[in-house]
Amino acid sequence: MPIMSLKAHYDGRHILLDEPFQLPTNAQLIVTVLEPEVLEERDAWADLAASGLTRTYGDDEPEYTIDDLKP
Repeated sequence: MPIMSLKAHYDGRHILLDEPFQLPTNAQLIVTVLEPEVLEERDAWADLAASGLTRTYGDDEPEYTIDDLKP
C-alpha cells in the first residue's frame, strides 16, 4: 500500500477518518497530532493558492493552441 495522508479526528474515544477509505485489517499507521493554528495556517495557504488558480484559469482566459507555444 502506498504511503498517503488521510484527514481524521479524535472524538474523545477513537480516531475516526473524515472520509471513507478502505484500510486492510491491522494496517500500520503513523498518527500526527496537529495544533489548530497549524491547520488554520495550512488552510489559509490552500485558500490563497486556490484563489490564484481561479484567477489564472478563469472563464475569461483564452484557449491556447499548440501554435501559441514558442520554442
